[in-house]
Amino acid sequence: MTGNSNHRTGQCHCGAVRFSVTLGDGFDSVRRCNCSYCRMRGAVVVAVEKAGFEILHGEDVLTTYRFNTRTAQHFFCSRCGISTHLQRRSNPNLLGINVACLDGVSPFDFTDVPVMDGVHHPDDTGVPARRAGTLRFIPD
Repeated sequence: MTGNSNHRTGQCHCGAVRFSVTLGDGFDSVRRCNCSYCRMRGAVVVAVEKAGFEILHGEDVLTTYRFNTRTAQHFFCSRCGISTHLQRRSNPNLLGINVACLDGVSPFDFTDVPVMDGVHHPDDTGVPARRAGTLRFIPD
């Protein structure tokens, strides 16, 4: 990871979608989710306030996927298929930004990534969000 600035830029794989973000808590909110979609997608995300996210170009190329309650919106590039960000179900004022899309950042920069229990989502169970485990990267 380069630098420790909370302002970052990013893009999808083909560069059709480009955006900037301001990370209010830096990378302290990095996480994964184990819901059916996120489990298959495999992205590590960081939370950003909606006001801290700006699409610089390519908004017309983004498309969305919704499932189950259709509250969360998963945004991805319609050209290369890369998921850039999502609007969260638990707090629609927060976005989850795919850290792999941020310039100079890799999901492998994070040794321990909390995995949240999206299978038992608080909106479905009525109990607070809980951590399901930890994804650990151990470089050779």
